[in-house]
Amino acid sequence: MKAVCVLPGKPDSVHLREVSKPSVSDIPGGRGVLVKVLRVGVDGTDKEINAAEYGVAPPGCEYLIIGHESFGVVEATGSNVTDLQRGDYVVATVRRPGTSLYDKIGTYDMTTDDVYFERGINLRHGFLTEYYVDEPEYIVRVPKGLSNIGVLSEPASVIEKGIAQAYEIQRRLRVWHPGRGAVLGSGTIGLLASLALRLRGLEVCTFGRTPPPYRNADLLQEIGVCYHNTQSTSLTASAQEHGPFDIIFEATGYSPIVFEAMNILGKNGVLILSSVTGGGRSIAVPADMINLGFVLGNKVVVGTVNANREYFEIGMRDFSLAQMRYPGWLSKLLTHPVKGLENFRQMMETLTAGENTIKVFLEVAPDEPYQD
Repeated sequence: MKAVCVLPGKPDSVHLREVSKPSVSDIPGGRGVLVKVLRVGVDGTDKEINAAEYGVAPPGCEYLIIGHESFGVVEATGSNVTDLQRGDYVVATVRRPGTSLYDKIGTYDMTTDDVYFERGINLRHGFLTEYYVDEPEYIVRVPKGLSNIGVLSEPASVIEKGIAQAYEIQRRLRVWHPGRGAVLGSGTIGLLASLALRLRGLEVCTFGRTPPPYRNADLLQEIGVCYHNTQSTSLTASAQEHGPFDIIFEATGYSPIVFEAMNILGKNGVLILSSVTGGGRSIAVPADMINLGFVLGNKVVVGTVNANREYFEIGMRDFSLAQMRYPGWLSKLLTHPVKGLENFRQMMETLTAGENTIKVFLEVAPDEPYQD
């Protein structure tokens, strides 16, 4: 079968190659689930892996199959798989367990191991291929009514994890009812975070660098979110009118804005960080003011990246609610389809297509009903 791969450590090595088709028997104990891949979303992570910024092949393999945002349909199951069947739509989690206590209790996304395993990213093959096989605990069923947007599940899971943990942390306050939220960044993650906060009843302001007219700003307006262009009005100035904010979700990839966000976070507020940043950027910050505000204001900063199945399942519930409250909105995020694994270069080039690019995804195979 075909797969889109890179040679880790070699820049711009993305290529198509023939690999062996997996089988349910690859997983011992009759616990294998063979999935036919229908769609795979791609993002900056895939671009950075192709640029050789990170990414490690599985042991004994020179190549890494990329792609971590999966959506597919179950084709076959092992004899001891009881909760999935042929024809079920599914997505797969990305992280796989290591050896820490957190890995052993199913919260493998919170591992304390120095070495981690992520499908399509680090030491495990990904989903940009025709089929994959996995164990049932890492596979999440997608309701048929959500099949057209199922490929958004992985990025949504990261958002759901951050927001769920914010609420869990604030149980310490006995009573915490956030009313105002801010989202920093208006890309795919920013749009999904804005939606998730709106579904929880918050007034939401989303901040981005692109001035209107702007497709993403129009989409935000459709769900009752106000959009602010940070090139014309600073984050701090906007916060004076719309804040203070009880929750701020950061999704910019620009670390200096984190410190500005700390200053506009309300008392008892939570700042959720989702950007994975690299490099040696440094800035001067009002350290005493930030420190004082956090100490006296009981503020919290929490990070979110990767997610276990719990947060994928929360995402499914939010998707279902969104389909009822804002019909068709989520499908509008799927802006740039690319058809066929053989068009992998077009896929990579589309990732940098411009301001109107929200979600790039590759259509690996048509969604055809199974005949039993």
